Amino acid sequence: MNRLPLLFATLLFFAACKKPATDDTNNRVVLTTPGTGALYFPPATGTNWDAADPRLEGWDTASLNTLAPWLQSKNTKAFIILKQGRIAYEKYFGTFTADSLWYWASAGKTATALLTGIAVKEGRVNINDRVSQYIGTGWTSAPLAKENAITVRHLLTMTSGLDDGVADDECTTPACLQYKADAGTRWAYHNGAHTKLHNVLESATGQSYNAWWTAKVKNRTGMGGVWVMSGYNEIYYSNARSMARFGLLLLNRGNWAGDALVDSSWFNAQVSSSQSLNLSYGYLTWLNGKSTAMVPQSQTVFPGPLVASAPADLFAALGKNDQKIYVSPAQSLVVIRLGESAGPAALGPSGFDNELWTRLRTILHSW
Repeated sequence: MNRLPLLFATLLFFAACKKPATDDTNNRVVLTTPGTGALYFPPATGTNWDAADPRLEGWDTASLNTLAPWLQSKNTKAFIILKQGRIAYEKYFGTFTADSLWYWASAGKTATALLTGIAVKEGRVNINDRVSQYIGTGWTSAPLAKENAITVRHLLTMTSGLDDGVADDECTTPACLQYKADAGTRWAYHNGAHTKLHNVLESATGQSYNAWWTAKVKNRTGMGGVWVMSGYNEIYYSNARSMARFGLLLLNRGNWAGDALVDSSWFNAQVSSSQSLNLSYGYLTWLNGKSTAMVPQSQTVFPGPLVASAPADLFAALGKNDQKIYVSPAQSLVVIRLGESAGPAALGPSGFDNELWTRLRTILHSW
């Protein structure tokens, strides 16, 4: 991910072509009465996004006032809380603004899962198919029989059996995608294996990954942003409010204001344990509230939930250097964070998760 800062010059061009409707928060929200239970969706165009008043929601405003200094101390650039779709809290730090672009890192994997679900709904992909049915044989250096055992489902669940211990696990050449275990028998967080899903979708749809995303998600939700090549990977860049829009889409189970992007059965599977090896992982989506969890770069199975201080029903898109999209349907919450690493570097789950949710539990008086 150290290539990411080199991409900002490219992104300035894309930002000029299409910017999401965000800038100074002082003229972007309209205060409302407490939520009625129905989710609010901001307009796909324009600059308005209704707000929830934390006082009317019964939040501890004294504790809420301590959140910004703490977030700033953790190298945060942008932070948003949505309550029932409305903005309850929005802060930017330093020179970062509502229009600033930032990378999602592996939080974008959850977007890939949703995009795969759209392809499944349209009959373009069957996740039980061999990966080689879409991108041909020889995409790994594994023996052919072992390669042919790897399905699209295995890429979605991090159970391809390919070796995550290679020198560069982002590399997608056959030489880097090496056999370690039979598909479905080992959970390991593998960036390169996941990236082959982009190739599967391009083959199945006949479009570039970015074009398919734009048509099927971005334009239907009013999101901004763009997928940009970074070495072997495509990384999503957007501003904070576009990330919050995606979180709201997840909160409503892949349905944007009545527009169902994926089938309900797909979304149920995406946010449920996808295999028995790591109960805290769905389809490229992290899950809370399970009895055990595994994390990237480790084969240890840890007892207890992924984020002990968070709501049990929480699921999340988590990226390197603490790029976060947290969703709790029970609390009708979406929380997003962009910034530099808040502590020791981690590819997904990190100590920041428990620290943040301990604070939010005090602020929200919930769970």
